[in-house]
Amino acid sequence: MTAVEPRRGGLTPLLVPLLLGGLVMVALGVYGRAHTPTGFAVGPAGFSGALAMKSWLTTGAFVLAFVQVISALSMWGKIKIRIHPAVHRWSGRLAFVLTIPVAFHCLYALGLQYDVPRVMIHSLLGCFFYGVLTAKLLALPKRGLPGWTLPVLGGLVFTALVGLWLTSSFWFFTTIGVKV
Repeated sequence: MTAVEPRRGGLTPLLVPLLLGGLVMVALGVYGRAHTPTGFAVGPAGFSGALAMKSWLTTGAFVLAFVQVISALSMWGKIKIRIHPAVHRWSGRLAFVLTIPVAFHCLYALGLQYDVPRVMIHSLLGCFFYGVLTAKLLALPKRGLPGWTLPVLGGLVFTALVGLWLTSSFWFFTTIGVKV
């Protein structure tokens, strides 16, 4: 397996992914504020409640985010561990799938909130996460992008997910306790 060759080029091919990612971010924020939260827990099957479900699914995505970083570093030849690129693709897909019920519950049941600083930061990070993830996924097939594009977008996705975990799961486990 060889290292992935960095792409070289201008910023023009990056405009559409960034624009669409920004639109996703804003659309989620607007929906989160405009939608009247139901307060109804969506799909906590197998868990003691919605907060436990969200905390554990986010923790799963959080762990897979580290797999993403290690496998990306391997693919780009930055570390000497040989990891098949499929590990990167599938850990990313699984992490994304784990976030869907969490995001759906947050938007549908709770909406975008800004009364409590932790919750406001969490709400904004959620919108940012899906916006930058959209931009990264749309940039993947593009040719002619600068070599820093995917590492920066991937790093932003990782950073947003770590922030989401800290403002939700970590808070839940340290405040409410470790519950299934």
